[in-house]
Amino acid sequence: MTFDLPQIVRIENEAAMNAFAEKLAAQVKSPCIIYLQGELGAGKTTLTRGFLRALGYEGKVKSPTFTLVETYDIDHLKIFHVDLYRLTDPDELEFLGLSDYFTEDGIGLIEWPERGAGYLPPPNLICRITIEGDSRIIQILAKP
Repeated sequence: MTFDLPQIVRIENEAAMNAFAEKLAAQVKSPCIIYLQGELGAGKTTLTRGFLRALGYEGKVKSPTFTLVETYDIDHLKIFHVDLYRLTDPDELEFLGLSDYFTEDGIGLIEWPERGAGYLPPPNLICRITIEGDSRIIQILAKP
């Protein structure tokens, strides 16, 4: 999968994050795994919300911090939003059945993927979000 996105994007506000998410959503095709990296409050869930809205989802989008996974069906497309922040050991993923999601034909947006090292499929795209004052910088790394 190829992506026509800049390698670095400066995000000044939520509207800019939504605009970036819309460009990303327009280019992603199933199956695809996107790692979302960044500290707390960097905008990973905001990016995911914008991504889902760009695909036409109108319902509530919440962070799956406690549930680990939220799934969305949009026009015959399955999207799963994973948040591994509360994961204490990657072995927990095996017991939680998270690997079942990765066998499905869909799009995965995975927050805190480093906490699932060794159990997650490799990404097609990595979005590293850093906080710089009131702005966010997204570094985009496409994987072959």
